[in-house]
Amino acid sequence: MIETTRAGFVALIGEPNAGKSTLLNRMVGAKVSIVTHKVQTTRARIRGICMEGASQIVFVDTPGLFRPRRRLDRAMVKAAWGGASDADIIVLLIEAHRGMTEGVAAIIERLASEMPKGQPIALAINKIDRVKAETLLALTERLNEAYPFTKTFMISAEKGYGVADLREWLAGQVPNGPWLYPEDQIADLPMRLIAAEMTREKLTLRLHEELPYQLTVETEAWEDKPDGTTRIDQVVYVNRDGHKGIVLGNKGDTIKAIGQAARADISEFLGRTVHLFLQVKVRTNWQDEPERYSEMGLEFKDGDA
Repeated sequence: MIETTRAGFVALIGEPNAGKSTLLNRMVGAKVSIVTHKVQTTRARIRGICMEGASQIVFVDTPGLFRPRRRLDRAMVKAAWGGASDADIIVLLIEAHRGMTEGVAAIIERLASEMPKGQPIALAINKIDRVKAETLLALTERLNEAYPFTKTFMISAEKGYGVADLREWLAGQVPNGPWLYPEDQIADLPMRLIAAEMTREKLTLRLHEELPYQLTVETEAWEDKPDGTTRIDQVVYVNRDGHKGIVLGNKGDTIKAIGQAARADISEFLGRTVHLFLQVKVRTNWQDEPERYSEMGLEFKDGDA
């Protein structure tokens, strides 16, 4: 008997740093979304693709939902809600130790007012290893009183607890239908963008607090060579001359270390040797240029400065 195939989109939403990218990477079994200690690191709607039995689950990893101030922030939040409303299932991820924050309450309020009736919305309480069982129980009750979630899961995305249960449930919830992507594909982002995100992760981890939000990375050239290696040329755009010096570091030490770390990750992801070449350029108003937004898969809106 042939098993019926299923396929559908699942949106992971939540506040910045709730663990969405970590959960996506755990579900897919590969690094397709960047994970750092800085908030708001996910800019593009990265889709990871996970096979569970005869079901194909396509994850939309949305930027964290927060109160936007700048144009880039507003584009990110719009992308997050767009990803949620287009999905077959929504998973709201919250941090166990932070509980019902003001941000979580605002997200729940918007879910109640904007999401279509009957759309399955699951609650995933993450980082459960950080709180006691009784705290977890009280939090679960409080959240389910605030919104009638279809199902609640207790998980640790980092350690993997409860992730298999969530994946199995999602596999049973996505609609019947043919798979949307080839069985062996794990992400639908262009490889050029994934490679740029991996480099941006290394920049974010290495540089101090403010600078990561003032820079972006673009893959300018990609050449698969006959010897099986790949040459990738990327540009790091920064806002000011002073930022360029910080990214380069003393005698180019910082950018060299970032390049080595990014090259190792990209090589592992592609399964081949990569030669990565990084340039740092000053582009004063890159956050106001439509091309930079489309490169990140975000929508640029005129008059939204």
